Amino acid sequence: MQPPRVLAHGWKPKLLPFVFLLAGVFAAHATDFHVALKGKDSNRGTRSSPFASLERARAAVRSLKQSSGLPADGVTVWIQGGEYALASTFELGPDDGGETNRPVVYRAVEGKEVRLVGGRPLPAKAFQPVSATEMLQRLEVAARPHVLRADLRALGITNYGTFPDQFSGAALVPELFFNDQRMTLARWPNEGWAEVRKVIESGPAPWRNHASDKLGAFTYDGDRPARWRQAPAVWLQGYWCFDWSSETIRVQNVDTNDHRITLAKPHVYGLGSGNPGARRFVAVNLIEELDQPGEYFVDHDSGGLFFWPPASLRGARVVLSTLTQPVIALRNASFVTLRDLTIEACAGNGIEIKGGQNDSILACRVRNTGMDGVVVEGGTQHRVMACDIFDTGMSGLLIGGGDRKTLTPSGHEAANNHIHDVSRRQRTAAYHVRLAGVGVRLTHNLLHDGPHQAIGLAGNDHLIEFNEIHHTGMETDDCGAFYMGRNPSERGSMLRFNYWHHIGSTRSHGSCAVYFDDGAGGQTVFGNIFYRAAGGGFGAVFSHGGHDNTVRNCVFIECPLALGSAPWDDKRWKEYLNEPLWQEKLLKDVDITRPPYADRYPELKGFMEFAGAPRRNHARANLIVKCRAVQTGNWDVTDSFVTDTDPGFVNADRLNFQLRNDSATFSEIPGFEKIPFEQIGLQQDEFRRRTVKSGP
Repeated sequence: MQPPRVLAHGWKPKLLPFVFLLAGVFAAHATDFHVALKGKDSNRGTRSSPFASLERARAAVRSLKQSSGLPADGVTVWIQGGEYALASTFELGPDDGGETNRPVVYRAVEGKEVRLVGGRPLPAKAFQPVSATEMLQRLEVAARPHVLRADLRALGITNYGTFPDQFSGAALVPELFFNDQRMTLARWPNEGWAEVRKVIESGPAPWRNHASDKLGAFTYDGDRPARWRQAPAVWLQGYWCFDWSSETIRVQNVDTNDHRITLAKPHVYGLGSGNPGARRFVAVNLIEELDQPGEYFVDHDSGGLFFWPPASLRGARVVLSTLTQPVIALRNASFVTLRDLTIEACAGNGIEIKGGQNDSILACRVRNTGMDGVVVEGGTQHRVMACDIFDTGMSGLLIGGGDRKTLTPSGHEAANNHIHDVSRRQRTAAYHVRLAGVGVRLTHNLLHDGPHQAIGLAGNDHLIEFNEIHHTGMETDDCGAFYMGRNPSERGSMLRFNYWHHIGSTRSHGSCAVYFDDGAGGQTVFGNIFYRAAGGGFGAVFSHGGHDNTVRNCVFIECPLALGSAPWDDKRWKEYLNEPLWQEKLLKDVDITRPPYADRYPELKGFMEFAGAPRRNHARANLIVKCRAVQTGNWDVTDSFVTDTDPGFVNADRLNFQLRNDSATFSEIPGFEKIPFEQIGLQQDEFRRRTVKSGP
């Protein structure tokens, strides 16, 4: 039974500092344009004579810039409420942006819902009873009266995408949405996973020096796969070796006599138990498994969409995602703001920003994407603020920029966003937020519910502060809600004043809140609160191989282990440092032996040499409450207060871990800085006004 999901704090009527950076951006403009579903592109673009399309408004902005230049306050394109189905990406380039203090803004009319849809609405009358004998025979008898068929070709939809023989991400295929809920591609089992009974052949597994020219094969329990004999192809998504690596692979053969399945491609790590526990798989994209409400199947040969509706089609909103490119793309556009828009039901990404400067995605809702929600790549000073990003096929937000060679920061910021229920199709390595490059700030976000890791970090000098993260890593293992590793040149990031709770699964080879993996070092964790944020052999903060990480002024509550580590000895370090990949990362991609790295990170002096100095992590002035153990491995723990009683929390029963002024912590740890618990997480401001509540 999972613990109740309770937010640690309520709403605060407090404006965030970044709000003031945008002051004046959204004032009334002297020149505005208007778009409405009932408009005409031959109109003047005024409120009473609106355009019909965003493309026509874009052309009007370009013409204005060329003829008279942007007005002093910039220009706003006001979009009237309604559902706008986009057959292609709405793209803004260098000619479509604004200037300093003169932005180009695309925003919904206040109080109106604007939906930019990357799919095709399907009318109820398009769904008819299944008549083809062959397809009826493949359906379960009990399902036949309920499953309906729509002829996609008759509707003009002919691109159904393809399933590669092998993929770890999400296949670029259309998905079905019913009343804004993602439907399930027909699968078995309907819930959870089937388990491998016995691995017969692993196939090649280079990570353990196992060579093989055979394909992976295993046996299964039960007789269900016998139903798949008429299927032209079968794909299995599984955790084939490690519980941090899922992959979907086509089946070559099902031997129903021996209950044996042979895969058509070798798994990257080979079949077998890299982590403790049974290996797991699920069969997908089979009409034979369309056996409950909410499931569907697309027949690529006939163009038939087979669907068991979860409720009446009359009055329902049924959409098939078809747009494989982003719904909105900013390509080297600058000073552009997207505000109050809903981006949804697309086969690809929701919004992409590449290059440019000072673009803002503000108070938008991005949901039901086939791939990632929002992608910010390169450029400078971009902001994603007060957005709701959820039900994404892969990651919620990817944001990166700056120059790692020179350690020039990007200035990007992701603030006050609610990102949840991500990685619906790619089960591992698809994060709520992934930071890359240099100098990204992630602040005041609420991140929750995902099968694997919430925050992925690559690069240098990022700031992660005032975020609440909970219920992540719920399906996987050997993982952290925050994860970085495999490149010791990535240093200088600060994790400050975050609240991590209810982290990890019960499988637990090991799970944690903060994971410094494979030699990661040089990071600081200050003023974080960890509650029930570790499992297995990991600590709430766990270091694998790395050193020079600092944990200070933190609070650990009811974690089996507060600080864990599995240090590497000199022999293993030498092997890693001398291998070509690390030589590339440490001396060619960047050079840690020379400025700016040698100046910015003094601890890198002599890093490539073997002087015999102890490789240690450092923990000091931490409060450790009701944890079974304090540390393992190479942590130097000093000046900590370890107690099995309440040290003076405001209300621990209600998960309010603010320390009272009379807490014993302040006398036991002189100089302990009070953590501003009430400021962590989402903040109410003029852009985020909706109340967010945790689920049951």
